[in-house]
Amino acid sequence: MITVVEYDPAWPHRFEELRREYAAALAAAGVPVIGIEHVGSTSVPGLAAKPIIDCDIVVTEREVEAAANVLVGLGFAPLGELGIPQRWAFEEPARLPRTNTYVVVEGSLSLKNHRAVRDTLRTNRELRDRYAAVKRRVAETADDPVAYGRGKGAVVQAILAAAGLTEAERASIAGNPGLAKVPVTQRNHKN
Repeated sequence: MITVVEYDPAWPHRFEELRREYAAALAAAGVPVIGIEHVGSTSVPGLAAKPIIDCDIVVTEREVEAAANVLVGLGFAPLGELGIPQRWAFEEPARLPRTNTYVVVEGSLSLKNHRAVRDTLRTNRELRDRYAAVKRRVAETADDPVAYGRGKGAVVQAILAAAGLTEAERASIAGNPGLAKVPVTQRNHKN
């Protein structure tokens, strides 16, 4: 079963702690970063979510390897793209539980997807509430994160359409459940 909880106002503070740690380590290594963004449901005030902080470290394609090396130095284990182009996933170290951290190329569809969902749900209360209801319902019956992601597919597509993603972009996301917010790995926080 998947655990979905009510919005916790501590989530932005948790993200800020992670952002500061990542930014300091990347700066110390001389890795230029475009941004470190809070994405996923915990980044949307008022939205019920799995209590996992999703972070996108946004870099140019040229800086992916250097940014990945910094995360490895912080104790993360690289998982690769996992079938999602231009987005590299990492398994968090024990000291940073309940986080999903990605290195994402600026301009990639993965980043566009993350931003579109976040930004649309921050401004569209009706879609936010609809998404929360679907998440709660699917979480009650989903056996794993993949089933959970599939169960949310229709509402995610509605969110992406409202965000203005093209039909081709939405089809690509629908064809790759990882782009539609499936967690890093199936082991990731099944509670």
